[in-house]
Amino acid sequence: MSDAPRSRPNILVTGTPGVGKTTFCQELETTVGLRHIEVARLIHEQKLYREWDDEMDCSIFDEDMVCDALEPLLEGGGCVLDFHSAGSFPDEWFDLIIVLRADTSVLYGRLERRHYAELKIQKNVEAEIFQTCLDEAREAFEESRIDIWEIHHDTQEQLAAAVERVKEFADQFAMS
Repeated sequence: MSDAPRSRPNILVTGTPGVGKTTFCQELETTVGLRHIEVARLIHEQKLYREWDDEMDCSIFDEDMVCDALEPLLEGGGCVLDFHSAGSFPDEWFDLIIVLRADTSVLYGRLERRHYAELKIQKNVEAEIFQTCLDEAREAFEESRIDIWEIHHDTQEQLAAAVERVKEFADQFAMS
């Protein structure tokens, strides 16, 4: 990736499946004007995986293939990346990391409405209880100076407040 300064930030939004990453990123795309890149969809559409986990009904993505596909998309800045994992990406790609969280009862209901298998719901709720995504983000970016925001997304009010906070960040970034 180029060392040229970006005029618009790149933001990684991560969190357990079902916390509202895609909804949040769609709002950021509409309100803030950031390009929403849904990594799971990219992995599926471009077949950026070499294995499939039948038990969890999901791909086991190839980190190198995913990074090679993402790098040119992020180069100019102004992107919001939506993915459940933070540990695969270089620090220099991002200006802000957001870990979305949800109350486990809210999360359970969302995953149930997606018709996830009970085992998959249980594993994702456990990941939220043990703040797996938050810990992964902190560990992945501990050497960098990138801010990591933990944001709860149980209600529309929380969503609106978080979008406004990111809008302020993006506006400040553009002025710096």
